[in-house]
Amino acid sequence: MQIVPVELADRSYEVTVGEGARHELARVVADAVPGARRAVVVTQEGIGIEVETGLPTEVFTVPDGESAKSLTVLEELCRGFARSGLSRADVVVAVGGGVVTDLAGFAAASFHRGTPYVNVATSLLAQVDAAIGGKTGVNIPEGKNLVGAFWQPSAVLCDTEVLATLPPREWASGRGEVAKYALLGISTYLGGPPTADQPVDDQVARCAAIKSAVVSADEREGDRRMLLNYGHTLAHALEASAFGDDERDLRHGEAVAVGLVYAALLARRLGRIDDARVEYHRRVVGAFDLASGLPAGCDPEQLLSFMARDKKAQGDITFVLDGPDGVEVVRGIDRADVVATLSDMESAP
Repeated sequence: MQIVPVELADRSYEVTVGEGARHELARVVADAVPGARRAVVVTQEGIGIEVETGLPTEVFTVPDGESAKSLTVLEELCRGFARSGLSRADVVVAVGGGVVTDLAGFAAASFHRGTPYVNVATSLLAQVDAAIGGKTGVNIPEGKNLVGAFWQPSAVLCDTEVLATLPPREWASGRGEVAKYALLGISTYLGGPPTADQPVDDQVARCAAIKSAVVSADEREGDRRMLLNYGHTLAHALEASAFGDDERDLRHGEAVAVGLVYAALLARRLGRIDDARVEYHRRVVGAFDLASGLPAGCDPEQLLSFMARDKKAQGDITFVLDGPDGVEVVRGIDRADVVATLSDMESAP
């Protein structure tokens, strides 16, 4: 097992990475939430992974897919917690991918104004990103993750053994985030960024270490943590524009891959990077077997509208962009440049 600490003073916790990590749950709960007398497990039908909390446990199954991240499901979940007798000294255990960890984490943050929770991350996306760092939330029609809270887990278990059951598109969703960490250029005590040829345990651990370093320096996204949104401004707009449209279904990591290349093209248009750096972005994304072209049927004005609502924006259009000093937050980007870069992507092979 590889242990990655998230250093947040009295709210510090550990991310455990390796095959069979889920079997450590009862011990982890006893150590991380010593006062707990009861647990609830939040999961989805399609996850199909049972865990042992070491406590009397009630299981709550939420709808499959992104539709679970809604205010309606959040209310149903919290009402279920209340009926189960869950106290603020007990523990919520999220077993699933990013949808489950986002939803269950927000429910834990809201219930009794803060109940401990532990993430058992079962998808690559959750293991390298969503389950770590305490950003929880749900979607509304106006955008992804616009309603939520910062609420750190008490522990995170990343069992790489369960990744063997992931379908190809779920692998792609996680690899989009791994590509993001590869392009951020941040090194940690584990070494440099993840690469496509590393064993999956090492990819997960390196991503977790990078996220830990960033979150420890900027827990509530004052500035540096926004770097973790690299590629996400367009990605969230693509996801929001396709919400509820089965024909335009797009996994998060697939959208991030497109967003990473788009961010490179926008940075080039603004004179921040050159052609070689754009091609480097394409190579990294391609190494993780991800497509980088803009999906068919996108409406530039609709995408622009969603991008203007992005959480990083402060009455302007804000992107995380590469540049001579590395990846950084850039505010006040002209709408014409944003739209013109979308046209560049549409005309690209």
